Amino acid sequence: GRIDPVQCSVPIMSPASLLRLILLAALWGGSFYFLRALAPVFAPGPLILVRVGCAALFLTVMAIARRRRIELLRHGRHYLIMGLLNAALPFVLFAYAAHSLSASLLSILNACAPVFGALFAALWLRTGISRPTALGLLMGVCGVALLAGSDIGLPASGWAAPLVAGLAASASYGLATAYAKAVPDSATPFQNALGSMWAATLMLLPALWASPAPTGADAGHWLAALMLGVLSTGLAFLLYFRLIEDEGPTRALTVTFLIPLFGVLWGSLFLGEPVGWSLLTGGALILLGTALSTGLMQRAPASDRSSQAVTPREP
Repeated sequence: GRIDPVQCSVPIMSPASLLRLILLAALWGGSFYFLRALAPVFAPGPLILVRVGCAALFLTVMAIARRRRIELLRHGRHYLIMGLLNAALPFVLFAYAAHSLSASLLSILNACAPVFGALFAALWLRTGISRPTALGLLMGVCGVALLAGSDIGLPASGWAAPLVAGLAASASYGLATAYAKAVPDSATPFQNALGSMWAATLMLLPALWASPAPTGADAGHWLAALMLGVLSTGLAFLLYFRLIEDEGPTRALTVTFLIPLFGVLWGSLFLGEPVGWSLLTGGALILLGTALSTGLMQRAPASDRSSQAVTPREP
């Protein structure tokens, strides 16, 4: 019979990788703070154009500095699909939702991406879900549900469309995961990110003409938009690639459930968003569910450390 490799045990993540994982979660969690802070000034399209454009330029500079191959045309169709599902569409949806929802709640909605990914994989690829993974996902869902309780609730009115947009963004991430598994590509994770960022930039160029100009944007707002693109997107991708190289894609995806912790923290510290008892309980469930669902408590297969068919689940 077939043996599920994720049910074997493996040494824990190295301290250096754990530090990168925490920094990555902090950067990606910070993206929701930036979205919430910039939403009153920038329309969703232009804001995300700045984000993906800065990320594309940053990754290109890093590719040149590290002498990495840049093959934008060779995998053009693949980059367009990934750029749409994994960047342009979910980024714009979250930017739209940020007009009404808190940074805390946005980061929690983002944590639903693995659930959508597992659902699409089961429907499209007819893949099974191991018991540890199912238990971990269930605990993660329970954790984010607690975080989305009364302490970090929805606004009094006008929340339905933004909430649907946030869930649709997570669903788009999940669909991108299923697509990447169904249509494996020879491009490396770095090439996928670089190509998808340039593809998303091209897709969002019409937003410059279709959206109103930023109103009331000062130097601080533009600096925050630059940080969103360079730090919370470009630099975050580099950390993610290093985690894939050192620990494998399964462990790198641990960051998905850690992002809400930092999303809630930054929202509380810098935006004054309320935080109550559910943060501790929900955070504990998320951490434990993450460890189970991504194999931190089991042995990751040897092939997991070299797999290239992984798409970052970035906010």
